[in-house]
Parts: sequence; structure tokens; C-alpha cells
Amino acid sequence: MIDTSWIAPRAANLKRIESWMDSSQNEQLKLLVVDDEPDNLDLLYRTFRRDFRVFKADNGLSALQMLSQEGEMAIIISDQRMPRMNGTEFLSRTVERFPDTIRIVLTGYTDVEDLVEAINSGQVFKYITKPWNPDQLKSVVLQAAETYRVLKQRTLELSRALSRESLFNKVMLAIRESLDYSNMLQTVAETLGNTFSACCSTLIPTDTVNQQRQYLYQISATRFVHIAPEHPDTEIGCNLKAIELLEQSIDPSTLVCDGSIQQQVTQIDENTAITRLTIPFFYQKDCLAIAYLYRIGEPDVWTEETIDLINSVSEQVALAISQSMLYQQLQQQSQQMRTELAVARQIQTNLLRQSWPEIEGIRIQARCIPAREVGGDFFEVLVHPQGDIWLAVGDVSGKGVPAALFMASAISVLRRELSQESPPPPNIVLRNLNASLSDDLVSNNCFITMVLVRYLPGQQKLIYANAGHIYPMVWSRSESATDEAEPTYLDTRSVPLGILPQWHSAAGEVMLPAGSALVITSDGITEATIAAAPSNGSQAMLRQTGLWSMLKQQTGLLNLDQVLEQVAAFNSVQEDDQTILSLEVL
Repeated sequence: MIDTSWIAPRAANLKRIESWMDSSQNEQLKLLVVDDEPDNLDLLYRTFRRDFRVFKADNGLSALQMLSQEGEMAIIISDQRMPRMNGTEFLSRTVERFPDTIRIVLTGYTDVEDLVEAINSGQVFKYITKPWNPDQLKSVVLQAAETYRVLKQRTLELSRALSRESLFNKVMLAIRESLDYSNMLQTVAETLGNTFSACCSTLIPTDTVNQQRQYLYQISATRFVHIAPEHPDTEIGCNLKAIELLEQSIDPSTLVCDGSIQQQVTQIDENTAITRLTIPFFYQKDCLAIAYLYRIGEPDVWTEETIDLINSVSEQVALAISQSMLYQQLQQQSQQMRTELAVARQIQTNLLRQSWPEIEGIRIQARCIPAREVGGDFFEVLVHPQGDIWLAVGDVSGKGVPAALFMASAISVLRRELSQESPPPPNIVLRNLNASLSDDLVSNNCFITMVLVRYLPGQQKLIYANAGHIYPMVWSRSESATDEAEPTYLDTRSVPLGILPQWHSAAGEVMLPAGSALVITSDGITEATIAAAPSNGSQAMLRQTGLWSMLKQQTGLLNLDQVLEQVAAFNSVQEDDQTILSLEVL
């Protein structure tokens, strides 16, 4: 929780100054005269008693005691030559506690050094020699009174500016450090309660109904209450019950307001009066929240100056609440999106066949790892009732949800084609896929690369068609152990699906006898990076030559998981979907 204790003293000081300004308009300023000669003391009293509240003291010590009892004086007139404590020494002791007081020295001799030092240090406003001219003295005192009023006005304005700036800083700090919506509301409630000396502060989020610029406050069940620490628990227990009763009496349908701050005194019983300050927070004509500040037993405790200060910072508070609401909405939307993508990923995983019948003498593996939650890569393994084995690997251009949608469409159309009693050759199947999907692919600037393989185990023959995909690799397991061994790349290929309205390509054929292997991958594997030169740490694209090197290092049967682990070891971030499929004739 953010510490707000540093704001309250400034607000309290501002309140004291405002209280003085209000009283000074109706009451006389206080003037203290200090002189050890009774005649001079009486004369000064009679001279100023009509215009000021005059206090008298016959020495410096008595004057200090009187200041302790009566508080700040607007003006102090002191004789310089007095026993035990001279005038400038006495006045110097009042500077720290009463910096705004105007000080005048009466002197009967020319003590230049003392007077110059007192004037230069700001302890003395004027000095007047005895015997003084009454008109001159009165003129100086009236000038001093005006100076005092100006100082107090400037102090008020400065304190008001400091308080406003402090609250601005507090709100901005809350924006930076508390983006969580609930924490923000709690922070605002505590800040308002502490800063403006409320015994209780309540902040209530609102739903806004905009009708002809009138706003209806719908009070939700969420409340945040802050209790000022200076009030004892026994008093607060009683006060909270009274405040709860007051809040329960509020009819939300009647809370229509023009956006101004309102102060209201409610008499709960003959012993309990509650002053409530209602503060609506508007941002871009929307009411986001309403705050209530409560004080017990002190009617009209918030002055107009304080209300103006609150009003001046309300926009910042509303901005803080608005940003927190936006952040919360984004968090909720992000969570909803993550949930939906997790479901989509599961659906896409279920679309890819994760199991297939065991075939004697044949070993098939397939892996597909999307770069995001969902992707555009796919594979298909289908054992036809006639005994043929159909294999496919495809890659939709792009990544994420759009590619995943076309991937689902491609699998659906492919399975429809292969489910026929006598499926056509691979190149005809791809032509039919292009006819079904090309309009949607073209309108969305997408295309699909794909390899479709039909393996006839009885004839050990492999028939394939390639629509712009990476060349499949075929090799003999017995020959791959030699350093010079190279795979056979099935290079019969045409353009990707979705490029031309009509797709045409011849089918390729190759024998795949016992001891042979077939591997089909997507470009997410061949375009991944690996260490090209371990000595200098440079990297290069894996390509099919690098993949072949990895495959040759394996002894015995292929392990596609090991291949994917080797590729991932050089790539902290997977840039593209990765799919690999293999068929081994044992």
C-alpha cells in the first residue's frame, strides 16, 4: 500500500490558513505592544485599540508567554531598550514560530549595528525613533497590517498550490504503481480520506446511464471504506453504524447530479450529526465513481477553498480510475482470448490424427508444433481400407488463427477426397483441393503448400504430388551410414494451392523397398537457425542439408523428437510452425 501520511499535514496547514483568512475578514487583526514604560504602553494601546485587538506586555519574557497563550499576532511593536531582554533579542525569538508576523522597533537612541542586523535578517519591518510622531507611527502600522494580509494571502495561495501539486503527484503515483482496478479504488479512497481529514471515506464504482447530460448513479455492491487512524475504535464503531444507516437511506434513482461537489449535513439523532461531501468523478462526460467523505459532529467542515481544491484534482482521480478500468478490461479480454486460444489449440490438436493402425513392416511418426497457440501447419496419416497408406504435410501461409482456419478447411476437404472407395491419384486430389479452396485463399491473400503421398506396401511403390512444398527426402537406411551418402529429393513439384484458379501437376513415383525411409517437413524446421561455426558463435539456416546431417547421426530407427530437440536447442524463440513426418519400411 502506498504511504499517504506525507499529504495530510499540508492539507491540515491549508485548513488552518483558510480558517484564519475566513476569520480575518470579520475580526480585527491582533497587535502586541511591548514596552517597560507604562505611559508608552497605555499610549500605544489607546492609539490602536479601535483598529486592532491590542495586547500589552511590559517586558520580553511576558510577551513570549502571551504569544504562547494567544498565538500568532499580525503586528508586534516592541521597545528596543528593555531590562533583561532588549527588543531585537525578543523579536528574534518570535521569527521561527511566527514567520509572517510584522515586527516594528521603537528606539530612543541610535544603535545602528543592532538595528541594521535586525532589519537585514528579516526580524524587523521598520524602526521608529522616540519620541514618535503619532501620524507617522499609525501610517507605519497600517502599512504593516496590509503587508501582513498580503503575506497571508500569498501563503494561502502557495499552500493551496503545494496541496494541489501533492495530490496531483499522489494520483499520478497511484496510476503508475497500481493498475489493478480494485487496488486503484482502494488507493483513491485512502488518499481522499487522509488528505482531507475525513473520519471515513467511501468510494463506490458506478454504472453510467447518459440521458440528456444527466447521470444516474447505480451503486454496486463493491465498497471501499477507510478509517482515519486518529479516531478511537469505540467512537468509530458508533459512527460507522450511523454512516451505514445514512448510506442505506440513499435511493440510487434520485442520485442525479450535474457533476458538482455537494456538502450535506444529516442529523442522525439528537447526538449525532454527519457532514457528507459527495464527489463525483467524471471522465469524458462519463461518471466513473462517486466518493463520500464523512465527518462526525462538525457541520460545514470543508471550506469552499478545500472544495475547490478537491474539484481541481478530480479530473486526475477520474483519469486514474479510467486507466485502471481500461487495464482491467484489457486483462479480462486477454484472459478470455487465452482461454479461447487454448480451446482452439485443443481442437486443432484433435483435428490432427494422433494415432493410426499398426501396419506390419511399416513405422510412421508425425509431429506438429505450432509457433503460437494455433498454427497453419498440418499433417495427415490415413490407412485406406484397400491397404494404401496416405501421408500429407501442409503449410498455410501466415501464422495464428487465420492460418489455423484454412488448415482446418484443408484437412476437411482432404479427408473427404481420401474417404472415397477408390481415391484418385495424389495430383488429382490436390487439383480438387485447389478447386474447393482457391476462392477463399485468393480473397484472403493466402496459399497452401502441400505434399501428398500414396504408398502401396504390396508394390513397395510411392506415388506423390507436391504443391510448392519442400522436397521430401527418401534414402536407404543401409547406405546412410557412409559419409558420402545423400538422400533422394522428390523434386516433381508445382505451384502452391490458391495461386492459380486451376492447379495442374504430374505425379511423381519412386520405389521404397525394405530398409528405406521417407521424411517430409515444413519450412519451420529447414529455416530454423543452428550454429554454423562454434568457434565464433555465428548462426546459419538449417536447410535440408543440415537436416540430413542430423538424420544421418541417428543409429537404428528414426527419432523425430530428438530431431526437434536439436532444432529447438539453437532457437530460444520458435519463429514458425514446425511439422515433420516420417515413414520407415522395416
